[in-house]
Amino acid sequence: MKPSDSTLARSGGQLLIDALKVHGVDLVFGVPGESFLAALDAFYDARDDIKFVICRQEGGAANMADAYGKLTGRPGICFVTRGPGATNASIGIHTAFQDSTPVILFIGQIDNEYAEREAFQEIDYRRMYGQMAKWVAQIDRPERVPEMVSHAFHLAVAGRPGPVVLALPEDMQSATATVADTARYQRVAAHPGADDMNKLHGMLAQAQRPFVMLGGGGWTKQACDDIQAFAAANALPVGCAYRCQDLIDNRHPNYVGDIAVGLNPALESRIRNADLLLAIGPRLGEWTTINYTLIDIPRPKQKFVHVHAGADELGRVYQADLLINSGMPEFAAAARTLPPAKATWADATKTARAEYEAWQKPVATPGALNMSEVIAFLRKRLPPDTIVTNGAGNFSLWVHRFYQYTGFRTQLGPTSGAMGYGVPSGVAAKLVHPERPVVSFAGDGDFLMSGQELATAAQYGAQVIFIVVNNGMYGTIRMHQEKYYPGRVSGTGLRNPDFAALARAYDLHGEIVEQTADFAPAFERAWNAKTASLLELRIDPDAISPRTTLSAIRAEALKNQKT
Repeated sequence: MKPSDSTLARSGGQLLIDALKVHGVDLVFGVPGESFLAALDAFYDARDDIKFVICRQEGGAANMADAYGKLTGRPGICFVTRGPGATNASIGIHTAFQDSTPVILFIGQIDNEYAEREAFQEIDYRRMYGQMAKWVAQIDRPERVPEMVSHAFHLAVAGRPGPVVLALPEDMQSATATVADTARYQRVAAHPGADDMNKLHGMLAQAQRPFVMLGGGGWTKQACDDIQAFAAANALPVGCAYRCQDLIDNRHPNYVGDIAVGLNPALESRIRNADLLLAIGPRLGEWTTINYTLIDIPRPKQKFVHVHAGADELGRVYQADLLINSGMPEFAAAARTLPPAKATWADATKTARAEYEAWQKPVATPGALNMSEVIAFLRKRLPPDTIVTNGAGNFSLWVHRFYQYTGFRTQLGPTSGAMGYGVPSGVAAKLVHPERPVVSFAGDGDFLMSGQELATAAQYGAQVIFIVVNNGMYGTIRMHQEKYYPGRVSGTGLRNPDFAALARAYDLHGEIVEQTADFAPAFERAWNAKTASLLELRIDPDAISPRTTLSAIRAEALKNQKT
């Protein structure tokens, strides 16, 4: 990249794109709008440095930016227009906030002179995004562009990572200023103190039943390698928080399962009976704690160590014996250097691993297509570097339980639980890593919230294998209905299109699979296709989860009502 001549006057739009080049941006996701035409024009001259990925809906664009941030650790960049564009993008920003993902959203804005008149599509983004971002600001003058963009990049990756929102008034983008560029952003993070690490070592030495829980954002491959080495040296059992299963190789003997929806009862018992719980990275939210019941509030009965990148998260819900404010790479590097403890619990860790392996064995399900068998096939068939993405819904339980993620950033899923994440994240993953296989899961309801991004996959040649699990309903909500209002189905039934035909309409490969035995050959055809592929798996609606069926839930609820 050639440096810009800071002695020449540049428009706000040009200053903005030059700032993106300074900070190493290579991919931008967005939907064009007249409110940032000057910035779009500046992208034209930067087209050899920055690829603008044209998306079909702003929610898809924001989810792609989130996926980029998760995969690279660098801020994912999203551009949307004012008003409707900004509101569509909010779902991805909320996901980025709850998932601790670095993202910067740039929103075209009305002219400064029109402010407070309820001008066309006018919104005050400071109020709109106030609880969904680390910082929301508006760049009113072009000379402030380098300064405020630099702050946005620093803030997105500092401490607990997260999203930043910057509004760009149209008149600012076309106005000119003579101002120097900044240097590239640097990541700032807290480090664990020597006293903290010594205390942690002493707590390990006294433990009899320790357990390690990994989660949260801000991890790197080196941090994952370091924490895995720490666990191996101390024979520690390791579980991963909701949709963070790729923080340790699931094939590793110390990995004992995910701590999330559909938790293995044996693993739940092990956590409850631990005498030392070491939580490294997770916020310990609702799904990771079984609705805040897995760990006692406010004082856990176990000795409790909480490590988190954000100081404001420590002590927020749980009072710990040891609180460590640290970035994940910094803590993991320090943990790796600790002298190994006398692991009197090594046999217990082996037992926990055996319980996990038993939990992964396929289960019987209603219908001709068994999702546990499908995922077991993929577990053996997919190369270790495959990236597996998913949206939200009960279909994801099959993936999380029966697949094995092989290491850092082989999993992309919204810990926020937002539907519509699977397709955009799959497209973004393939654009970031075109050399790696990408398989993206969605439910039927989940898919139709972002399925138009198949057009983006087709436009950019992103050869993702999309798997749509079709049971004809919003399955998660139907499951809850049957539990609390048995037999009173309301608002959850779906009439779906032929998803495979929809894929073919985009000139992609599409097939319908209705029996378990037909999946493997269909997958091989998808694997060998010259385009992206979509496999629609039609499953029995009664097969609602790996642990139970809708009919069993209904029967139990009716029984409880009678008693």
